[in-house]
This record gives sequence, structure tokens and C-alpha cells, in this order.
Amino acid sequence: MKSEGSLSSNKKLVYRLIAEQGPVSKADLLSSSAITSSTLTRLLDDMAEERLIEGTALGTSSGGRRPILYQINPDFKYIFGLEISRFSSTLGLFDMALNPKSTVRWRMDETFTPERLVEHAVRQMRLFLKDHAITEEQILGVGIAAVGPLDRHSGIVLEPLYFPAKGWRNVAICQLIERETGWTCHLENGANAALMGEIWAMRNKGIQHALYIHAGVSLRSSIMSHGRIVHGSVDTEGSIGQMIIQPDGPRLNASGNYGALEAYASIQALEKTAQSQAKAGRPLGSPLDQLPPEDLKFDWLLRALETGNPFAAELFEQSAVYFGIGLANLINTFHPEMVILGGALINANAGYFDTAAEIANRNTFYYPKYTPRFSKGLLREDAVVTGAALTVWQSMAEGHL
Repeated sequence: MKSEGSLSSNKKLVYRLIAEQGPVSKADLLSSSAITSSTLTRLLDDMAEERLIEGTALGTSSGGRRPILYQINPDFKYIFGLEISRFSSTLGLFDMALNPKSTVRWRMDETFTPERLVEHAVRQMRLFLKDHAITEEQILGVGIAAVGPLDRHSGIVLEPLYFPAKGWRNVAICQLIERETGWTCHLENGANAALMGEIWAMRNKGIQHALYIHAGVSLRSSIMSHGRIVHGSVDTEGSIGQMIIQPDGPRLNASGNYGALEAYASIQALEKTAQSQAKAGRPLGSPLDQLPPEDLKFDWLLRALETGNPFAAELFEQSAVYFGIGLANLINTFHPEMVILGGALINANAGYFDTAAEIANRNTFYYPKYTPRFSKGLLREDAVVTGAALTVWQSMAEGHL
């Protein structure tokens, strides 16, 4: 007879298989595991009685009775996902199938200290519960995805750069939200959460090795190997920006490396270059010429790009080339099946993504025999908040069934 520990382990396995493959028949579950038919039948009955799963439909008959198809019960519990970023934050309410029930986004201005963010987020959570007639007891937990560096295990946001509001240093964000709500919180960095969310959305593709790069105010990255996020000894999601691609090149700020990728391929780098060129007297063309150098921010550069401004086109093209070189370095190191690119720079226009992917491919060592798939992802701007909720789901599926 199997031990209680084995039965618990089998239940977790079956739940994950149903979540990833469902609606799925008992025969398909048997072929995907080493569990005996009698044990699987007992597990399915137990899980249905606990409302973890439900029989949703009848499958195609292979000669006998049509089989029951199982899927996880999306309304067993609900999960909040919270993304904390430099310029905007997002809160989402999800069911157990990671379907969004409600989502809200807000701008992170100089008033959004940690205390105000918690107050605002918790108020929105209460409104979501009221809108969907969900009780607090039905909430499984809160997944938080934040800009690093982090101490994930202690639930602390350490010393992130470029937040408009003060106070974002050594913030025990999980403790703050747990104290206000009573719900368990899980903390993950935003790049990891984005990759987790995107791979969940593509779970039918069976991707095991993936690379995610977020290109925005700074550069952030995440790696998945054998289906699991690679966590290093420290949280260094932003260290990709310090990859040196030109030893005698400039640096973006006093704490960065000279010739680092972030000095060529980031929103800050674009703004800094445009401002420098304007101060040097270079004609930038309409609508940029009408602005003082210090006002040449990303929104204006993007507007100029969309109107066909030659200077803006050159600026974004050069940035994409350098970004592609940095990508090639990572691809040559990790050999992913898929490279997912996100962030404001990637989504600025189709040309940036296409140029970066082309340059990366040309500089991949085994090209064209080995060519990873490039994607902007399926969830895009909702990837981080979905991945945040997924951390809670995984905690339940892996440890608390």
C-alpha cells in the first residue's frame, strides 16, 4: 500500500496534469503518469468531491462509453496578482485556471509611496470582491511581482532604481499586504513573473527552455531551464543591462559599467542620446525641434518615430541593433527554444522587434541550423500580473494539496 506521502504527491501530479492538459480523459492521464488505474480513479473521485476538479464533458468514444473529460474547477478559489513597476502598477483577480476576472492599472507617480500603493491596492481588492460576490475566505493568496532587487524569501523589495516616489528601499511588501488583508503573499521579480505567465499561456507548446528580456527604462531578464525558472544566488534580474558590448563605450549612470548594453538599448539611453544631439545643435526635425533638450522624453521620440522623423528612425534602429547583439550573447550562452521580448521598447513599433531578432539570429553561432523562436508573447502587458498570480497557484499545486 502506498504511503500518505505518495498519495499526496500523486494528487499534486494529477492536478497539474489536468490544469495543463484539460479537459482531459482518465486514459490520457494514465498515459501521462505511472499511476495505476485504481489509484487514479480514487484520486479523481476525491478531487471531484473536494471541488478541486470537475467533469466538464464527454470525450470521443473509442468503441465503448464516451469518457468523462476533467478540468480543474476554476471557481475553487481565487487569486490576486499585483505587479509593482516604476511607471505603472497592475492588480488582477484570477480564477484557478488563471483566467482574469478583473484588472486595473494605475500610474506610479511621485505620490505612490509603498504605504499609498498598499492602501490603493487593498482598496481595489475589496472592490473586486464586491463586484464578483466573492468572500475573503475564497481568496487563496496574493502574488506580487516587483522590480528587483528583491529578497524573495523574506518578501522584501530591496533597492530598486528610478521609482518616482520616495521610500522604495527595504520595503517588506508581503508583510504590509498580509497585515492589511490576512492573505498569504508570495514575492517574485517582474521578469521571472512575465516569463512564467507567458509560458503558462503557451503551455500546450511544451516549451522547456526559454529566455525573456524586458526592454524599457532598464533591461531585465529571466531564464527558464527544464520548465523551471532559474533563480541565482542573488536576485539580479537587471544585470543583463550591465553586459559589456563595447569596452571603451559610455555608461548610462555612475553605478553602471562602461560600454554596457543599457547605455545603448534602453529608454534612458534613447533620451540621453537625443538630448545630447539637441544640445550639440543637430537639427532633429519635427516635432522634436520645437522642444528644449531636457523635454526630449520617450513619448516624444516615439511620436516622432510614428510620423516618419528620420532622426527618430535612426535612433531606434541603432538601439535595436545593439539590443540584438546583446540577445545573441545570451542565446549563445543558454541556447533557448524560445526568446520572448517585452517592454516599451519592443512594443514601440514592429521594426524594433524585427531588427533585434534579425541581428540576434545573424550572430547566433549555429545559425541557421539552430534558430530559436522569437515572440512578443501572448499576454504581453498582462504577463507580469498573470505570472504573479501563478506563484500562488504553484504554491498550492506543489505544496498544499
